[in-house]
Amino acid sequence: MNIHTEYESKRLTPEEAVRHIEPYTDIIVPIMAGEPPALIASLTDHPSLKGNRLYRMLPAYPVLDVSEEKIKQVSLFLGGSDRVAFRDGLVDLLPNHFSDIPALLKQITTNRVIMAAVSPMDEEGYFSLGVSAAYTVPFIKDAKQIILEVNENMPRTYGENNKIHISQVTALIENNQPLPSTSPPVLTEKDEIIGKTVAGIIKDGDTLQIGFGAIPCAVMSFLTNHRDLGISTEMLPDTIVDLYDAGAISNEKKAVFRGKSTMTFAFGTKKLYDFMHENDELYMLPCDQSNNVCSIAQLENLVSINSTVEVDFLGQCNSESVLGNYYSSTGGQSDFAKGARLSKNGRGIICLYSTTKNDTISKIVPRLPAGSVTTTSKNDVDFVVTEYGVAELKGKTIRERTEALIEIAHPKFREELKMEAKKLGYLPLKTFYV
Repeated sequence: MNIHTEYESKRLTPEEAVRHIEPYTDIIVPIMAGEPPALIASLTDHPSLKGNRLYRMLPAYPVLDVSEEKIKQVSLFLGGSDRVAFRDGLVDLLPNHFSDIPALLKQITTNRVIMAAVSPMDEEGYFSLGVSAAYTVPFIKDAKQIILEVNENMPRTYGENNKIHISQVTALIENNQPLPSTSPPVLTEKDEIIGKTVAGIIKDGDTLQIGFGAIPCAVMSFLTNHRDLGISTEMLPDTIVDLYDAGAISNEKKAVFRGKSTMTFAFGTKKLYDFMHENDELYMLPCDQSNNVCSIAQLENLVSINSTVEVDFLGQCNSESVLGNYYSSTGGQSDFAKGARLSKNGRGIICLYSTTKNDTISKIVPRLPAGSVTTTSKNDVDFVVTEYGVAELKGKTIRERTEALIEIAHPKFREELKMEAKKLGYLPLKTFYV
C-alpha cells in the first residue's frame, strides 16, 4: 500500500475517528494552537468513553461539557479557557515544571492516545506537528493510538522528531479552519519604559528566552538595533519576525544549535505561522529538551526574561496566583531562571508593573500573601525591573535586596514598605551615625 492509499484508508469523520479511543485510556493533545478542535469536540459524543483522562495545556478551545466519570479533564497550565473551569471544579490542575511534563505523563498515564493538529502529509508520508512539539513529541513512538487533524494552515516545521509518519497513524480527519491566533498587545507607557530598560541589559551576541505578552513585546521592540542575538526559548512569539526582519537575530554566537532559533511551541498571528512554514532557521524541540536546566546551562550569555504577579523583599516571585486563587501555573519560568543562573554570564530578569488596580496596590510586597505560590526562588532571580528602574538582587544581602526593591516600587508605597521592612527586621529600626 502506498502512502496516498494508506492516507485515504485512514481518513474518517471526526466522530468516526474518535471511536477508536477505548475507555480508561489517557488522551494527550498539544499545547495551544496545536490542539485539534474538531477531534476534541467530538469526544463529548463518544458513547463508550469511561474513566478517560484528557490532558491539555493553555487550551485554545473551550473546556468540554462532559462528566468527570466519562472524561477527567486535566490542565497542565491554566489559561483563559480553563481558569474559571478549574475554580468551578470542571478541570483539575497538575503542578509541574514545563521541562518535567513528559516524565510526569509517562509516570501517571497508560495506554496513551495522541490527538494533534498537523500539517498536510509530505511526499515521504510525514505530517509535521507544526507549532507545537512540547510534550507531544516524546510519546509518538510508544503511543497506543495517534489520531490526527490535518490542517492546511498548519506550518510545516523542522525539529527534533516533530513529525509523524502515516504508518504510525490510527485515523485522521481533515479540518482547514484558521489556527488560533492573537492580536499583538497594545503597549502602554509602562510597557515601553520597562521594555527599554530590559533591552539595555541585553548585549549584542546574547541568547534570549522571552515569552508572550505586552512587556516581552515591548522588550523586543527595543532590540531591533542589536546584532547577533540568539533565540533559545519555550514559546516563539509574533514579534520574533520583526527582529529577524531587522537583522538582529543570527544565532551565530550560540554554543548549542548554532545558527538556529530553538523553541518548543509558537503562538501569534498568521504572520508568525507563515514565517515558520518550511523555515529551516527555526528548530522545534520537545519541552524536556528546550527547558531542560542542564541543556539551558550550556548556553553562554543567556538572558531569561519573564513576568510575575508580585515580588517580596526576599526576591521570591509569585507568578501563579492572585489573592490566593490560582490564575496560571509555573510553566518554564523556573526552568529558565535556574538555567540562566548556571549559564556562563547568564542573567535572569523578572519584569512587573510596580502597582495594580489603578496604583492602589503595590506589587512589591514585604511578604507574599498567605496562599500565594512561590514560582521562582529568591536564589534564582538576578534582576527585577519595574517602570521605576532595576533592582539587582544577585549577590545582595537581605537588607540590600529590600532596599533595592523598595527603590523600584511606586513612590506612594515606599515609606509604607520601609516601615514594614523594619518590622520584619530586614531594615534597621534606627540608623546610627558616628
